[in-house]
Amino acid sequence: MRKLIVSEFLTADGVMEAPHEWHGPYFDDDMARTVGAQMAATDALLLGRVTYEGFAAAWPAMADEPGGDHMNSVAKYVVSRTLDKAEWNNSTVIGADPVDAVTRLKEQDGGNITVAGSATLVQWLLGQGLVDGIDLLIDPVVIGRGKRLFQDGLPATALTVVSSEMFGSGVHHIVYAPQHA
Repeated sequence: MRKLIVSEFLTADGVMEAPHEWHGPYFDDDMARTVGAQMAATDALLLGRVTYEGFAAAWPAMADEPGGDHMNSVAKYVVSRTLDKAEWNNSTVIGADPVDAVTRLKEQDGGNITVAGSATLVQWLLGQGLVDGIDLLIDPVVIGRGKRLFQDGLPATALTVVSSEMFGSGVHHIVYAPQHA
């Protein structure tokens, strides 16, 4: 059985939006090792439409960049009520009955299914009890504006700390497991 893992870059004040504007100074060897291990454990991405469209516009042109081959070749599943087709390599739209579709994906053999970005999708998945892990890389910066990962309306969700590590750059890598009722 596969695990569904939420993996995010965040600021200390919980902002996930536009990491290209604030994350760069904190990417070091520890971060590269961690992100590489996350990618190695992942054989599918689960994305919301907005994140999918952003990734599909950017990653094909970055095939030679670190992670480019993985992002372009891995299976991608897009949860969307409005997207009819997904053109990016190995992409499938999940429109009807996403709970059943995600549950079936988790029941298959394989590596982790990783959710990146996709704040609305993350909240929905947590509310459905479908998330098995939350892997956060929290940068030591406060930017005071932007979309936050956990927004108003999310049901209370108790978390267990699985691991916690502080990088030399000041980034806190923390992995949680939701306590499902």
